[in-house]
Amino acid sequence: MSEILVIGHRNPDTDAICSAIGYAEFKRRTGNREVVAARCGDTNDRIDYVLRTFGVPPPRFVSDVSPRVRDVMAPHLISVKAETSAAEALAILEDRGKRVLPVLAQDGSCMGLVSVFKMTRSFYPSPERLFDSRRVVATLNSLTRTLGGELVHGIDPDREDDLIMMISAMSLGSFVQRLPIYQAEKLLVIVGDREDVQQVAIDEKIRVLIVTGGLPVEETVIRDARANGVSVIKSPHDTATTAMLCRAAISVRHLLTEHVLTFDEDESLAGIKNLAAESQFQAFPVVNEDKQVVGMLSKSDFLKKIERKLILVDHNELSQAVRGADQVEILEIIDHHRIGALTTAQPILFRNEPVGSTSTIVADCFQRTSIELPQHIAGLLLAGLVSDTLNLTSPTTTPRDVEILSWLEKITRINAARFTEKLFESGSVLISRTPAQAITTDCKEYTEDDRRFSVAQIEEIGFDQFNKRKTEVLTALAEYQQNKEYYFAALLVTDVVRQSSLLVIAGDEAFLKQIDYPEVEPGVYELMGVVSRKKQLLPFLTHCLKRAG
Repeated sequence: MSEILVIGHRNPDTDAICSAIGYAEFKRRTGNREVVAARCGDTNDRIDYVLRTFGVPPPRFVSDVSPRVRDVMAPHLISVKAETSAAEALAILEDRGKRVLPVLAQDGSCMGLVSVFKMTRSFYPSPERLFDSRRVVATLNSLTRTLGGELVHGIDPDREDDLIMMISAMSLGSFVQRLPIYQAEKLLVIVGDREDVQQVAIDEKIRVLIVTGGLPVEETVIRDARANGVSVIKSPHDTATTAMLCRAAISVRHLLTEHVLTFDEDESLAGIKNLAAESQFQAFPVVNEDKQVVGMLSKSDFLKKIERKLILVDHNELSQAVRGADQVEILEIIDHHRIGALTTAQPILFRNEPVGSTSTIVADCFQRTSIELPQHIAGLLLAGLVSDTLNLTSPTTTPRDVEILSWLEKITRINAARFTEKLFESGSVLISRTPAQAITTDCKEYTEDDRRFSVAQIEEIGFDQFNKRKTEVLTALAEYQQNKEYYFAALLVTDVVRQSSLLVIAGDEAFLKQIDYPEVEPGVYELMGVVSRKKQLLPFLTHCLKRAG
């Protein structure tokens, strides 16, 4: 089944989560039932507050959308147990059109593979191994089952024996002469209704006598077999067929290839493609985290088309997108940020509008098409809108944001101003998370003139919590910038009440010299009136980049 994920950027904020859920609902209500909301990062306290308020579970977590083994493997596993006979395995292979089967242990792990090639090689040995054509390794029960026969008398029927097959196709005298060549307890004698041969074999106390052709076995023969400890099987087939089937009664554990190549179901197809192509095997067992076999991957599976597709919301740059986005089809982009570097294989719906939030655009989709907007979805979109525009006080706010918010208030019967207060009181990232986590909670990566950098934002009520953890935040940001090898890493700490921010930054000295805002202490700048990363901070930082040369 195909699947379309509506997904926001890494380290999602409230708008990314709410617009993903909202747009997935819109697509479903317009006929796309396979659309699912997703996220590629953790939620935070404010997002959790919004989701709890409107009774909506978090979107499905998807860390990577690149094609995986589980996307193309055959999930309906056809396997055999170690004690399955070769005849049964061959019947399954022929019926299912397979060339190999995994042999599973009791715990579901893979013991190896059994193949048509390996079994055929065993049944038809080379001239150097002609004696192997007479070996029968099986239990009496397996022999009887494989022959479709009747165990007339059996001693230790579940004991596996390594037997030598002898077919009585000669005179009684010749048979009597040949019989002592081998150990009697290792002999399996196949004979028709020749009672004289049957009696001689029983008198020699062979392991098992097989009477072919579905012919009756005389009571005197059965009586003497019991007395001499000889097992007797009646086969419905002729002698040639019986002889062939006896060798096929061997259990597959004797014929399996133990050292096989297996893959985890979560492995990337791109990562294992060369390894699979170079392998002598044509198919590979696929295992889960408990090493249980859950499917089979064949070389032809690498040619399958992956049905997973994406709709990106609240971003349009691959550097901010879920991992693997460049390996699957992107159908649509719904965004309100600058247009970055992203190419697609074919034309797509790209709706990019200079409004305050992506939630505004999603709500507009419902309004323009007169599609019913459920109250709980309207609540989410209201939350995304007021979060991104700081309840219409951000410089990114447009008249359309004002109109949409008024419409959402009517549907939800929620006062946006009071809701905004509760939203920003619902949790401080600087309290609930470590500094290393806090600086990446709402963080976006950008590339400008071949230089990579990141810009994160934290919205607080006042700067008290930041001041308490300032040293730790500065240290965490510097380590993050070095580990990621960014030209610089910036964090905008915004006071939503005073409508002002502090810029914390770590990076190249030549770049830092271009920042002309007041530096309150090393690495911390006061940005009065700046609250928008998108419209105010990012243009300023890219301007500083150009000046830095």
